[in-house]
Amino acid sequence: MRRGLVPLKAKPAVGRVRTEPIAEGHMRRALTCIAVLLALPAAARAGGVSMVSRDVPLGTRAAQAVAPVGHFNMLGLHWRGTGSVSFRTRALGGGWQPWQTADTDSAPVAAWHLGNAVWVEGSDGVQYRAVGQVSRLRAYYLWSPPTSGATRRLAISGATAIVTRDQWQADEKIVRAKPKVAPALKLAVVHHTANSNTYTQAQAASIVRGIETYHVQGNGWNDIGYNFLIDRFGTVYEGRGGGIERNVIGAHAEGFNTGTVGIALIGNFMHASPPPAMHAALVRLLSWRLDLAHIDPLSTVSYVSGGNLKFKAGTRVELRAISGHRDSGPSECPGNIAYGLLPSVAREVSTTGLPKLYGPTVTGGIGRDVRFRGLFSGAVPWAVTVRDAAGALVVRHTGRSQGLDWSWNSAAAGAGPFTWTIGAGTDLLPATGRLGRALDAPKPTTGPVGPSVAPPTAALGLLSGMSASPTVLSPAADGSGLITTVGFTLGSPATVTAQVVNVGNPAAAPLKLLSSGVGAGPNTFTWDLSVLADGRYRLDVTATASGGTTATASIDLVVDRSLSGLAVSPSVFSPNSDGIADTAAFTFSLGASVPVQVTIQRAGATVATVYSGQLGPGPQTIGWDGTSAGARLGDGTYTVVVTVTDPFGTISLLQTVVIDTTPPTLTVVDGPGLRFQLSEAATVTAIVNGQPVSVAAPAGSVTVPWTGGPVTSFSAQARDSAGNLGATVSGP
Repeated sequence: MRRGLVPLKAKPAVGRVRTEPIAEGHMRRALTCIAVLLALPAAARAGGVSMVSRDVPLGTRAAQAVAPVGHFNMLGLHWRGTGSVSFRTRALGGGWQPWQTADTDSAPVAAWHLGNAVWVEGSDGVQYRAVGQVSRLRAYYLWSPPTSGATRRLAISGATAIVTRDQWQADEKIVRAKPKVAPALKLAVVHHTANSNTYTQAQAASIVRGIETYHVQGNGWNDIGYNFLIDRFGTVYEGRGGGIERNVIGAHAEGFNTGTVGIALIGNFMHASPPPAMHAALVRLLSWRLDLAHIDPLSTVSYVSGGNLKFKAGTRVELRAISGHRDSGPSECPGNIAYGLLPSVAREVSTTGLPKLYGPTVTGGIGRDVRFRGLFSGAVPWAVTVRDAAGALVVRHTGRSQGLDWSWNSAAAGAGPFTWTIGAGTDLLPATGRLGRALDAPKPTTGPVGPSVAPPTAALGLLSGMSASPTVLSPAADGSGLITTVGFTLGSPATVTAQVVNVGNPAAAPLKLLSSGVGAGPNTFTWDLSVLADGRYRLDVTATASGGTTATASIDLVVDRSLSGLAVSPSVFSPNSDGIADTAAFTFSLGASVPVQVTIQRAGATVATVYSGQLGPGPQTIGWDGTSAGARLGDGTYTVVVTVTDPFGTISLLQTVVIDTTPPTLTVVDGPGLRFQLSEAATVTAIVNGQPVSVAAPAGSVTVPWTGGPVTSFSAQARDSAGNLGATVSGP
């Protein structure tokens, strides 16, 4: 038997199916890593689960009866051909169950379809029916006994309770390889297991154990494919091992496994809706897991496919942060009903566990400016804190806003190392990382953040501490150039050359920035890179000392003009159908054809999606009538968020807009003196003795200026900045 294959205890067989070593997730992998008997079946045990595999003879009759050995409560099917397979099982004690079609979540592997393991209660017989071209059929009969006793759960701060692998009795002995971990989490993929929806609470963990056995010893995967599973009672189970809080790479979405978390709903939701307890658990789990990676659940992600039947390798696919399996592969998973609920699930996730921090980034380096950026779910009092290796406070900067963009001049701070934190009180999961020397990489739980700082070279300390701020260059709000500031330290005077290389097109001539003598010590240069097209670049700096010693350091740069210049006009409007300021216009410019989403947020929650789709390059205008799904929103201050996704990531711009449909109130205090009380800032227009006069005034007491003698008559109205016209007041 080849290395890596799992032998099954069995009597001698007439023949065996050829097996090959498996490479998990690869289209040319073998169907299975176990020896399968054509005659006398074999049993595999994992966590009390027994599994028997048998090739099913395909006859000419519509239904082929098969009598497997013993009893089973789960059934998985593999088949070859372009057709489909249906089956029905016979319950223990008699009685045939309805026919159902075998379901598969993945593309064929080595020409075999890998069906899901289906819970069929206690059964002792099965019939099969092939439709279309089916040349081979292999069945996996599993018996997964229920467990007794109360199930313990792992309590994680901010997350729903989770049943660990030890608690649901995963069999770690059958796991084939150590888990692989992605550097960052990008999105979540929701599945269904295509199981029965009528299992009991005691049977739920049995289903999870059966899925583990089938995935490992039937499909030949390294471990159970999903990262988490949720039963219909709202219980969440840890799936693939390696750490609940780590970005463990599963086997749940071929071509899209790296950097995604796979969550499987135990049941079939093609025509049924997930029960309320399952729905609520999904929202809580997604809220915690995406918050851990600082991912906006309403955002979209650009993902390059690793290859499957739907998206060939290298295809760039735009996916929602909470996607269904069918979005990334040739599958109906997670069923029509569950899939249709995902947009509302994402909205619920966005309002669960507030406040949240999205996409924190830190660029720059010690000795220069360090720039901290991030987007909160709403305007919050935030703080950026930097501490030294002993934990002493170095700097703390606070503010209150939805967007964070603050730079710290660290020239006098020393070499470090330092620890930074972006936080907003005890209710928000902070982002943390390190600065200085060899500790510039952020902690893995904070997602793709951390400064871009090149390590010192080994050339006698000639060139060290190189940094650039910013490393992602985009137009400023005033349309000014793409400027970056680069710093480095020389151990001795040297001739320094600097150039920018186009990473995407190495054949392109480098852009020369510097070639001159530079003194020892810290040095700073500022360059405008507006001549560069959008793309990924590398800044190379080389120092050559008088003795011929040479050292080189490099930093990656991104030029991205995808989105700029967001403006709102008018900033205060009144969508009351009076023909005055009934709509607001959001204008911005795009540098390329990109997916665009325009949303309206209030108190950190998305309350309306104004636009979602592809737009071409150039100036853009999106109008909004103040409604959400046809219903007008109430008066108040809202945040307009324009988000684009391009090959380099996701960019968002924010502005405020105010809905005001309440007209100002003008009250007469002294008619002859033309003194009034005004409820809000407005322009008061009066007709005094037949002559027009007006004045703009804040809320409170206002006097209309009049120098035309005694007031014999007047009428006055107030109009606010949203165009609302108040009632007329008049007097002698």
